[in-house]
Amino acid sequence: MKAFFASGHAVDIVLLFMVLEAVWLIVRGRAALAVIFMLLPGVFMMLALRAALTGADWYWIALPLTVSLPLHLADLRHRRLA
Repeated sequence: MKAFFASGHAVDIVLLFMVLEAVWLIVRGRAALAVIFMLLPGVFMMLALRAALTGADWYWIALPLTVSLPLHLADLRHRRLA
């Protein structure tokens, strides 16, 4: 189990489920743009987690975390205007 998490494959599975969730939501009638706004901040946080688990340099952890905040704020704005 330790090697599974250290390799980042646990995050890969979570990302796969996020893609499946996006497809399911779009098929059920949610607007694709709304789904993207909703899930993209989490995707970037998962990428930061993957970088941390695999021992990447600090900037590969900080960059996706930094990008996730404006994406989250854009999602909040999009939901407020919808």
